[in-house]
Amino acid sequence: MRPTRPSGFTLIELLVVMAIVATLLTLVAPRFMGSIDRAKETALQENLNTLRQSIDKYYGDTNSYPATLQTLVDKRYIRKVPVDPFTERDDTWQIDPPPDREQSGVYDIHSGAPGKGSDGRAYGEW
Repeated sequence: MRPTRPSGFTLIELLVVMAIVATLLTLVAPRFMGSIDRAKETALQENLNTLRQSIDKYYGDTNSYPATLQTLVDKRYIRKVPVDPFTERDDTWQIDPPPDREQSGVYDIHSGAPGKGSDGRAYGEW
């Protein structure tokens, strides 16, 4: 009768597999993180475009700027105030008043997120 060997992995085999996985992760992780930032930048640009178009449509319809972003929601120009993908909140938008001091309301909008985008400009300048 032959002696049976216990089944399972040796410590050396486990260490080799862990080293291979760690090497693969060091190659994949930077690309993954970069794609997340690019996706957030794309979402931010789309949210800003949507809000700016809604502000322009509101102005075209009423000949005045909306008092707040919530006004756009209440008047059904947008379904809800979008979330800034970098701050993950909908109340961090930076609002610019109209250049004409006789008018008030939301003339333009920018991100309130700190940091710079891949193009070198601060998110607040987009």
